[in-house]
Amino acid sequence: MAKSFAIILFALCFLSTLDVSVSKKDHFVIEGKVYCDTCRIQFFTRVSKWMHGAKVKLVCREEEGGSETLAVEAETGKNGEYTIKVDGDHEEEVCEVNLVKSSDDDCAEIPTDGFGHRARVSITANDGITNPVRQANPLGFMKKETLPQCKEVLRELGFDEAGLPV
Repeated sequence: MAKSFAIILFALCFLSTLDVSVSKKDHFVIEGKVYCDTCRIQFFTRVSKWMHGAKVKLVCREEEGGSETLAVEAETGKNGEYTIKVDGDHEEEVCEVNLVKSSDDDCAEIPTDGFGHRARVSITANDGITNPVRQANPLGFMKKETLPQCKEVLRELGFDEAGLPV
């Protein structure tokens, strides 16, 4: 009887460790915002507008070789915010949120220089961040023509019309 009890107890302990290892899968949430860069300076100002209905894409690639391991699209809500849910750890990968498509034809240019068109995010539990929610930097589509009040806005921020520090 004692031998049977010991076997059953061992089996229960062993099975409980299996359950823990299976349920320990990592889950992450990537949050960010998309705006219309009305002054074409690649950062948010008081005259920038949050974009509803813009599309972004999270892409993870292997560090070596660059093979794509994950691709998830999302659309922004009324305040320009998006949320992307990701299962699994992507420690050995480079993950970035990229601009895909604007919801405004007058503000649809994706900047090619700088970092206003993509935001790198860490999607691993091994980076010292305990919160599974990861914040991506804001991304901005550029307006075709700058707004008239941009000169004043830039002056307030200490820049000239070209966006250079005064």
